[in-house]
Amino acid sequence: MIHLHSILRWAIVLAGLWAVIRALKGVSGKAAFTAADSKAGLFFMIFCDIQLLVGLVLYFVTSEKARLALSNMGAAMKDSTLRFFAIEHTIMAVLAIALVHIGKSKVKKATSDAQKHKLALTFYGIALILIIALIPWPFRAALGAAWF
Repeated sequence: MIHLHSILRWAIVLAGLWAVIRALKGVSGKAAFTAADSKAGLFFMIFCDIQLLVGLVLYFVTSEKARLALSNMGAAMKDSTLRFFAIEHTIMAVLAIALVHIGKSKVKKATSDAQKHKLALTFYGIALILIIALIPWPFRAALGAAWF
């Protein structure tokens, strides 16, 4: 499961970049909001949802780090690695996914193309920044996971 969770992060980062770049081009170029723009946001949302399901299985079923943290939250809060995986990673992920969903809904309800691009850029951009911050990249000393 951890391998699937790790591979899915790349799908999320790529789909998020695609959605943000399309929104940025739409805002800067005053372009029409097309089906491709909508699909970029949809794929970003779908990959986030799949990742959430895999993450929940990891958190509550297979993760030793989560099991250790949940068994003694006081001790986990004093350990930066356990705190990251038990609290910070989880809360930021749920918040980022909520932002993607809210953004997708607001974009769908917006009336003008300019407004759709601005909303997409705002919500997808903030979500992508949170996602990049919550990933335990290999260069993060205590948290580092493999690239794949």
